[in-house]
Amino acid sequence: MYLQRIKDLREDRDLTQTDIAKILHITQQQYSLYESGKREMPLEYIITLSNIYNVSLDYIVGRTNIKNYKEQNKKTKM
Repeated sequence: MYLQRIKDLREDRDLTQTDIAKILHITQQQYSLYESGKREMPLEYIITLSNIYNVSLDYIVGRTNIKNYKEQNKKTKM
């Protein structure tokens, strides 16, 4: 689940694997292995992506469909 979400978030922002790899200080080939599921992505990178995309870790790993709890709380208070 989280691999597809990470890919979708990247594509939604018109970013390439190379763009994200540069942010993570890794090669595009290494990032491709993570995104394709051929290697497990370190939690440190998932946290970084969560911050870049402004979404919760729960959203990335598929525990919720709410991208950002802070934004959701703002909407419900209005």
